[in-house]
Amino acid sequence: MSFFQVGWSPIMTANSQVLALKYRPQRFKDLIGHKEIATAIYNSIKNNNSANAFLFTGMRGIGKTTFARIVAKGLNCERAIEETCEKKCNHCDPIANSNHIDVLEIDAASKTGVDDVRELIEFSRYPPTIAKFKIFIIDEVHMLSKQAFNALLKTLEEPPKYLKFIFATTEVKKIPITVISRCQRYDLSRINSEELFNYLKNIAIKEKKDIEDNAIKLIVKLSEGSVRDALSLLDRSIISKNEKLIKFEDAQKIFGYINKSSYLDLLEIIFLGNEEKIINHYRKLYNSGIEPEIFLNDFLEILYYLKNIAHIGNQGNNFTLSNSDYKKITSLSKQLDPNSILLFWEFTLKTLKEIKIVANQNLLIEMFLIQLTYLKKKNAIQDNEQYKIKNISINNLDDKKIINKDAINQIKNVKQEDEKIEKKKTLEINNFEDLIETCVKKKEMKLKYELENNVNLVSFSNMNIEISFNDKLNKSFVKDLSEKLFDWTKNRWLISLTKEKGSMSEKDKKNSIKKKKIADYKSSSEYKNLLKVLPDIELIDIEKKND
Repeated sequence: MSFFQVGWSPIMTANSQVLALKYRPQRFKDLIGHKEIATAIYNSIKNNNSANAFLFTGMRGIGKTTFARIVAKGLNCERAIEETCEKKCNHCDPIANSNHIDVLEIDAASKTGVDDVRELIEFSRYPPTIAKFKIFIIDEVHMLSKQAFNALLKTLEEPPKYLKFIFATTEVKKIPITVISRCQRYDLSRINSEELFNYLKNIAIKEKKDIEDNAIKLIVKLSEGSVRDALSLLDRSIISKNEKLIKFEDAQKIFGYINKSSYLDLLEIIFLGNEEKIINHYRKLYNSGIEPEIFLNDFLEILYYLKNIAHIGNQGNNFTLSNSDYKKITSLSKQLDPNSILLFWEFTLKTLKEIKIVANQNLLIEMFLIQLTYLKKKNAIQDNEQYKIKNISINNLDDKKIINKDAINQIKNVKQEDEKIEKKKTLEINNFEDLIETCVKKKEMKLKYELENNVNLVSFSNMNIEISFNDKLNKSFVKDLSEKLFDWTKNRWLISLTKEKGSMSEKDKKNSIKKKKIADYKSSSEYKNLLKVLPDIELIDIEKKND
């Protein structure tokens, strides 16, 4: 590895640069979102009290490398980092362009070995050529090997007075604690939404581009606090529309963003129970380019807002909900039962866990949405029954009304007879054993075989059966079992496959018991006596005789 390689890049005008490079901060005061950190480092440099090594951590695109270069400029600036120095001295301009002879930028992803670090340490023994400090900027430092980190330790702890290290990483947990303890660590957080919005708006003005505030808010939301991502998205929208006004609807199409109102419309259809409309609505979303896993995550987000909208304000600095979405969610949340929303939340999380084990994820989502309608109906029926029982109670009747006790008794008798008839028509299945026994009674031998041989049960309760995923299961097993359970019990059962490890199959349980019986008998004195008489015998099974 050589640190004296001379790089070149094609000449680019300011107008031809991407926005992320064109508006890259060059001074401490240009940084956004990290004022306290910038002030602390600025003061330490100004007072000649800077650390031997700096460590900048945080998510992508929030200014780690930019910070590193500004610190390097601050340490070597001829104007003692005065704000008037804008690439005018002999050090700031070369450092900004990554071609300063005493400030070396190293990509740890490609220079991971201990030999690379040894060469770096050997090079660090020579004092700077033209600058005050020799500085090593190591990006993605967590990619260095364990041996490379160990080789750095001594130099990090007691470096020469002219040597400084600046590390940047997105995964600080992968760096040994012995290295972290020798650095001055700064954790860079996501950029505040309002601050990022103002920053992007100013850039749009400088670029003389017309873009709606709602479109900028969408960019802020999609960037998730990353300045580089936000500038890239802004660049993309400007290029797409060229000289035209960029509206919110345009930004949605450019970024493939699905509006929350589409999910709210889908939820309304689910609560109406129209299966055909549900499938058609989802397919429109799917055809627009949304992935099933992203759909489920967005669906969870909508459920969260529906449950907690009362605690979420919608002031001008809220970049998550538009005014129209906020009003619609507020209106819909008043109509929906919180229990149903929580039930949907749990079922969506469960589907997210299962999505990886299904080949066609799109079909899983369609079945998931249909199942939600049945969950809603079941919840509504339970609530309705509780309401009826509460209102029919004689204790709640007005004392002034005359009650015909004989009529009430007659109604009760009729109701009891109806319940008896209904019970005769339906079966009660309370556990897995009941299910297998029912299959025998109904002569469903195919289902019985699957249940006994290929089903590893995870849980069985409240018309909900959870089964561990098994390649041996018949493809139509879940569908066939659901239909039979509905015929037998007149209730919709929820049958789901999961990655969780279930119990042994009934066949394996029987084999396990059989092996134990054989092992126990083989250790008995009776069997040992038999072997003396018949040494060639082999015990293969044990059965009890009726007599």
